[in-house]
Amino acid sequence: MKNLQTVQTIYAAFGRGDVPAILEQLADNVDWEYGYRNAPNPVPWLQPKTGKASVVEFFSSLSELEIQKFAPTAILEGQNLVVALIDLEGTVKSTGKSILENGEVHIWHFNDDGKVARFRHCADTYQQAMACQS
Repeated sequence: MKNLQTVQTIYAAFGRGDVPAILEQLADNVDWEYGYRNAPNPVPWLQPKTGKASVVEFFSSLSELEIQKFAPTAILEGQNLVVALIDLEGTVKSTGKSILENGEVHIWHFNDDGKVARFRHCADTYQQAMACQS
């Protein structure tokens, strides 16, 4: 249950805009958006990052998105793994186009120290890419 609680803590910190509290839960060499290494996309917030310092860029890129809804609907835990389903509604500020994700999947992998070692959004990248384009 510890890893599940860590993810809940991360989502609560996200809701407060508390990026330092989120970074505390990450391994120093966290592999962020590990699933997009071989499939580049134009979505600023879905870019692969390595290390805590570069994860800050992810949170900075979210300033391009006006989030109207961010709601975890289910959080499931396995060994060193937590999977969350998220309902997300947002608007890309530069284009005014909407993003609607029902059941976006977040995959959190934990190391033996209880820190997030790998993270990935499994999202509708096509929808998000089209929303980012003028």
